Amino acid sequence: MLKHKKLIFALSIIPQYLLIKWLSNYPEFIERYYSNGIYPYISKLFRLMLGWIPFSFGDLVYAFAIIYIVRWIFKNFKRIKTDTKNWFIDVFSAISIVYFAFHLFWGLNYYRLPLYKSLGLKSEYTTEQLIEVTKKLIEKSNTIHSNIIKNDSLPIDIPYSKRDILNMVLLGYNNLEKEFPHLEYSSKSIKKSLFSLPLTYMGFSGYLNPLTNESQVDALIPTYIFPTTTTHEVAHQLGYAAENEANFIGCLAAINHDDIYFKYSGYTFALRFCLNEIYRRDEALFDSITKTVNKGILKNYEDMRTFWDNYENPAEPLFKKSYSTFLKANKQSKGMESYSYVVALFVNYFEKESI
Repeated sequence: MLKHKKLIFALSIIPQYLLIKWLSNYPEFIERYYSNGIYPYISKLFRLMLGWIPFSFGDLVYAFAIIYIVRWIFKNFKRIKTDTKNWFIDVFSAISIVYFAFHLFWGLNYYRLPLYKSLGLKSEYTTEQLIEVTKKLIEKSNTIHSNIIKNDSLPIDIPYSKRDILNMVLLGYNNLEKEFPHLEYSSKSIKKSLFSLPLTYMGFSGYLNPLTNESQVDALIPTYIFPTTTTHEVAHQLGYAAENEANFIGCLAAINHDDIYFKYSGYTFALRFCLNEIYRRDEALFDSITKTVNKGILKNYEDMRTFWDNYENPAEPLFKKSYSTFLKANKQSKGMESYSYVVALFVNYFEKESI
């Protein structure tokens, strides 16, 4: 009976895969019935169950899973030759269960309606529009920087602990909810990752555990980027799987926060992406326009680059390539480049809205 059930589970991976592929062609259906239908209840339930735990329960699940998988492979390695059929049934029954849980608990959000459509924004923009919005972001970022510190050559050091920042993130989303009611966020479940050191070496600043719906933030990253990293991961938690969309929503949550340091992190976050896009299009224009940015802001950017440079290693590109492949398999055709596609959202949103 047990073997029969395992065979059913193993074979179910095929209809599951075909169903997901079919559903991916109907983003309006996913948007209405999953992303804005059952998913908010699933997410809220997980946050209520696990959010009160002060450490990442999902990280422990990952740790035990890795140990169990290694142990199972070691114990059952010889079965590949002696009991090949049942070995593969065991493997694919486990994969099938995880595949089902991943898509039910979070993964279907990859196939929802693109955010620019649901917000009524355009998906394209001109260089002239980019320059206009970038100048607005420079003016706002410079103003906030000057309000915090009078010397425009000094970087900003956020005077909060990372634990404080995790506890403060709700306010930004509460304010953002007034403009976008569907971004209501309560019963937070945001944790420092127990695997912050390996996460840093992999080149990632945070992630969402799709099986426990906990947001994990790398505890080692500079405090300056901690607010926007946290709001980014919350955006994933709210069902925005695409990286550019999580960047956009996370940025809006930061700049709508009442705290000036959150605002600074948010506005300079958007500015950095816009400046990078200008550099990609016109290096001479980039050199010219960055001269108008407070040196202290540029120093914050430099400090962030230095931090990541210190953790560069030969394995990092492999991890990023693997994640890029994962993103491409889930409707993000540009893979890791998807993060930078937030510029289109920034330009078309900030062009209309006052900064």
